[in-house]
Amino acid sequence: MNFFEVISQGGPVMVVLLGFSVTALAIILLKVYQFWSLGIHKVKFVDQVIDLLEEGDTHSAHKLLETKKHPVAEVLLTTLCMALRHDMDGKDRESEIQRVGSRIIRELESWLRGLSSIAHLSPLLGLLGTVLGMIAAFMQLEAAGSQIHPALLAGGIWEALLTTAFGLAIAIPAMAAYHYLEGWVDRTKATMKDSATRMLLVFADHKSPVFVCPRSEEDKITEVKSKADQQESSFVN
Repeated sequence: MNFFEVISQGGPVMVVLLGFSVTALAIILLKVYQFWSLGIHKVKFVDQVIDLLEEGDTHSAHKLLETKKHPVAEVLLTTLCMALRHDMDGKDRESEIQRVGSRIIRELESWLRGLSSIAHLSPLLGLLGTVLGMIAAFMQLEAAGSQIHPALLAGGIWEALLTTAFGLAIAIPAMAAYHYLEGWVDRTKATMKDSATRMLLVFADHKSPVFVCPRSEEDKITEVKSKADQQESSFVN
């Protein structure tokens, strides 16, 4: 009996479980590629950035962070710019850092909830398929009347148990992958918090060097629009 025959024997629930298995595999491969491309386990640059800041070389620290695609680097870049914004109070700076960190964590956790749902729903669907298969098997026994053959009951039972086995086969690796990937997200979250705190302590213990973070294109556009509105207002007046 080949794979497709097994799927057909399990009924429509097996088709749904097959779709779950394909989706779970796609999510796992997608997240592994995302974490690998970000180099999520490479955080040695954090110590280099902190050392540069302690030496007062803020410009080099900023350049180093700009070359990194790591989620922690993005949070540290925001933290660096916020630490140098003397026109903002501490609460506003902290809120902006938390906002950026929360956005990055949401991006890292994307699709993980779907993987967790598949891991939890697959055994339940498998059990549902087994119950439906057992009901069908006993209905066949009832229809057979007094001419009951043991092979009829055995065949119905093993066909019904296929969905439970398939559901567990999907749920176990999906759950393992979910906890593994979620562990990397938790470690990255902890590294973000620790690194940002270390950077803020450096600026608290030392006088901030003269350095201004480069403005984003969005800030430049906003400034140009503001100046244009002021000129238009003065012209009208």
